[in-house]
Amino acid sequence: MRAVSGDGLLGLPLRLHGMQLGRPTDLLLDRETLRAVGLDVLCGDEVHRFLPLATATFGDSEISIPSALVLLEGDGLAFYRSRTFALSSLRGSPVQRDRREVGVLRDVVVGADGALVALLVESGGETRRIPFDATLRFAPKARTAA
Repeated sequence: MRAVSGDGLLGLPLRLHGMQLGRPTDLLLDRETLRAVGLDVLCGDEVHRFLPLATATFGDSEISIPSALVLLEGDGLAFYRSRTFALSSLRGSPVQRDRREVGVLRDVVVGADGALVALLVESGGETRRIPFDATLRFAPKARTAA
């Protein structure tokens, strides 16, 4: 897989031998390393399943898998959801470099090994690509009093 944005991955259908099984609904990032570990996939039977990135092949027009057995549901999906951040939950979060806000997260760019390559950050009405490094952090979203 070449470097691709989260939106790019989420826009691809999941196929097994050319037959569409479902579509990804979220990209899951390891909480500690922020490495992309898998996709939350909504399958044709309306069941969400976890697809480990390492088991899939990513092309320009599809995500393909060698067997439907690589898709995890139930406890397997719950296990990964509890240990990851969903990209959807991070979008809109302030991004900081050395504790200074640089903008709001719009998307991520993931490399072939699942590592974050860059962040797409909006600031002042412009979205720019910032190479990802150890100085970048996602700041907690502000909470409102209820």
